[in-house]
Amino acid sequence: MNILLRTSLCLTLVVLAAVVALGEPAADRCLSPYFAVKSGAEGAADFPLQATKVTAEIAGPIAEVHVVQTYMNRGKTAIEATYLFPASTRAAVHGLTMTLGGRRVVAQVKERGEARRTYEQAKSEGKTASLLEEHRPNVFQMNLANILPGDVVEVELAYSELLVPTDGTYEFVYPTTVGPRYSSRPAATAAADEKWVANPYLPEGSPAPAAFSLAARVVSGMPLHEVASPSHRVGIDFRNAGEAQVTIAADEPMPANRDFILRYRLAGGAIETGLLLDAPAQAEGDGHFLLLLEAPARPAAALVPPRDFLFVVDVSGSMHGFPLDTAKTVLRELAARLRPVDSFNILLFAGDSQLLAPASLPATPENVAAALDLLDRQQGGGGTELLAAMQRALAVPGDEGKARIVAVVTDGYVDMEPELFDLVRANLGRASLFTFGIGSSVNRHLLEGLARAGRGEPVVVTDMAKAASAAASFREMIESPVLTGVKVEFAGFAADEIAPWPVPDVFARRPVVVAGRFHGDQAGKIRVSGRSGESDWSTEVDVATAARLHSPGLVGRLWARQRIAELSDMQELRLDETRKAEVTQLGLRYNLLTKYTSFVAVDEVVRRVPTDPLRTVAQPSLLPEGVSNLAVGGDVATAPEPATALLLGASAVWLGANLWRRRRNRGRAPDRAPAAPSPANTN
Repeated sequence: MNILLRTSLCLTLVVLAAVVALGEPAADRCLSPYFAVKSGAEGAADFPLQATKVTAEIAGPIAEVHVVQTYMNRGKTAIEATYLFPASTRAAVHGLTMTLGGRRVVAQVKERGEARRTYEQAKSEGKTASLLEEHRPNVFQMNLANILPGDVVEVELAYSELLVPTDGTYEFVYPTTVGPRYSSRPAATAAADEKWVANPYLPEGSPAPAAFSLAARVVSGMPLHEVASPSHRVGIDFRNAGEAQVTIAADEPMPANRDFILRYRLAGGAIETGLLLDAPAQAEGDGHFLLLLEAPARPAAALVPPRDFLFVVDVSGSMHGFPLDTAKTVLRELAARLRPVDSFNILLFAGDSQLLAPASLPATPENVAAALDLLDRQQGGGGTELLAAMQRALAVPGDEGKARIVAVVTDGYVDMEPELFDLVRANLGRASLFTFGIGSSVNRHLLEGLARAGRGEPVVVTDMAKAASAAASFREMIESPVLTGVKVEFAGFAADEIAPWPVPDVFARRPVVVAGRFHGDQAGKIRVSGRSGESDWSTEVDVATAARLHSPGLVGRLWARQRIAELSDMQELRLDETRKAEVTQLGLRYNLLTKYTSFVAVDEVVRRVPTDPLRTVAQPSLLPEGVSNLAVGGDVATAPEPATALLLGASAVWLGANLWRRRRNRGRAPDRAPAAPSPANTN
């Protein structure tokens, strides 16, 4: 069996017993990931996932992806397997099938509660069933009930994704592991869809328990100029000038502990632009469109107004090593480019926050040196209290009359996304917020959602060797937008439900991307306009020239996914039944996985006597590459004996309880002022 070692204040049942003995209320426990150490003869059954096989077809800006997960019960008793895995935040998951003993079952999309009830009933009746649920737009959970000894079950899911290029480079990302999330939510009151945070992890350096392979075919209507993977060793076979087959190298030792990234460019730095249409299936039905337009060139530096930068930098335990080293590189690069007319401030955070100064400072060499010295002293440690840090950061006064830019640097290993999105929308004012994600498997949902709420853009760096170039790209992005005040107007084309809306500013040579529904004739004009530097810019597209895709419903799914993302950002913190109903209907109508719709498949053959015991096994996750055991609370070398585990648990509780009391008594006022208004002051 597994010995589950809790390594933070959120502890196992063994430690909970010690908590009660010490008088610490059970309600004070919080959610936390934990280490799973294989032990005993049944250890093989603790890793039911045997292999993941990914195939992707990438045509221009659209990727169609199929993921096959193979599960096997190598133990002696029937099991229920649960597996937490990541996904792209833009993935429109539209299909699931389950295959067992030659029988193939196509899953149905149902309202989440109904899907769960269908699964639980099949489970209780001894039938093999699968359930796919969304916990976050980038975190899914697979449940498989009644896997008998010797069974091999294959589950295949299909999704579509839109790839938006930056600086002429397209990037396809397949996340492979979910990074551990820091949480301060009480475990006793956590909602059912929050309990995934308490997920088992293998200690740093553990071998992968399951095989992983990936193959991608890139096809374009024009020659491919560059195809490469900065994350993995790959084999690339150019079939012709516009087609390449990419596979992860067979000798890649650990392919599944970091995001797989594939980048490609078209000849001459061109990007796929134009209008794509899904015609309505019926005369009175809805059609969908997707518009990608190349933005104007970056305005001259002389036209950029004075700026006020606020850097919010994560120095928590999960940032130890490569992530924090990269953050320092990024800040040095950005600081070196500050102009005398600019101003800045810096806030560092882990369990608490440290503010360089109570208000923005002029970008003098002395002030920049003080900021870099403060950052250089950080080594990474403690929790990730991003919400309190952002509350404090957004309360810091800016420099009046300057364009304010907030840059958040983090790996995003927290589970407070809805609260953070709402905080930014309510308090950012006229500023723009950008995120710089660092790590091999960052929380892209948080990074992208914060940037979306802050009318900015996210940038992610996964390799320290690329930190300098990523910092340069980030710097160029936040220095100035290429198009502001973007407006989209329609003439003779009946369009509505535009996403995103309002259309945000456009940065760093990214195209303007707009999706929506339309009714009636496929005719008319779409006009896009805005301000570039000190000049007006506009362009017009004739709907009659739009391209039609060979995959019916694809544009509709991509539009629906974008619409769901916007509704979900607003929905999670303050429940609105109208928004919930709209997300649910979008999921059911377009056959999509959402927060409120799930996929369920049931093999109707009864294969187990319901009275027999059914063991539930949580497949442990790999720690992302570059993330140490500190992210889960400490170092685990070997599994202690049960008596030792109890003693360690009691000791951990005694220490944790005292730390908790001291922290509670100290308070966490996010808006308390520094001791003195000095550039070197920390708090």
